[in-house]
Amino acid sequence: MTEKEKQQAGELYLSADSELTAERVKAKKLCAEYNAIEYNDYQKKERLLDRLLALRGENTIIEPNFFCDYGYNIITGDNFYANHNLVILDCAEVTFGKNVFIGPNCGFYTAAHPIDAEQRNSGLEYAKPIKVGSDVWIGGNVCVMPGVTIGDNVVIGGGSVVTADIPSGTVAAGNPCKVIRKIGEDKPSEAQKSDNKK
Repeated sequence: MTEKEKQQAGELYLSADSELTAERVKAKKLCAEYNAIEYNDYQKKERLLDRLLALRGENTIIEPNFFCDYGYNIITGDNFYANHNLVILDCAEVTFGKNVFIGPNCGFYTAAHPIDAEQRNSGLEYAKPIKVGSDVWIGGNVCVMPGVTIGDNVVIGGGSVVTADIPSGTVAAGNPCKVIRKIGEDKPSEAQKSDNKK
């Protein structure tokens, strides 16, 4: 098995492999080119995203600066918007459904490293896919960790670190990110909060 095949299978692999290194260099150059495009040259941005991403839906907007590892593991649905400084470490597949809105300074990290120091220091790593459903709003400064699935119709509060799956139809926040309530449930009033403390 090649190192790339191991990577895509979720097994330990050497990221310093020449094939993977060459693919990262290509993606980094495309990201640098994308980030240097004049802000209102929308057609050029679209053409470059077509070269970089595996698949993108209609109306994909990614504000600069944008960084990824490979690009070919990223799939976006229709009406995808990401604010400035999006980072996607796409060593495994990262998929976004339709109508996904992402705040600034967010990261989606499929890359992981062994806990064992000897393995880690040898250059071995592994990757787990990330899946984000449709109708999702992710606040600023959110980190989504390897292997996480976020369901449909979800709001993730700003500053959250998402380490586990988030079910559909919920508001979630915190570090680690946890479900606060279901979408459609009324938020408790101040009076109700006071009653609960008695």
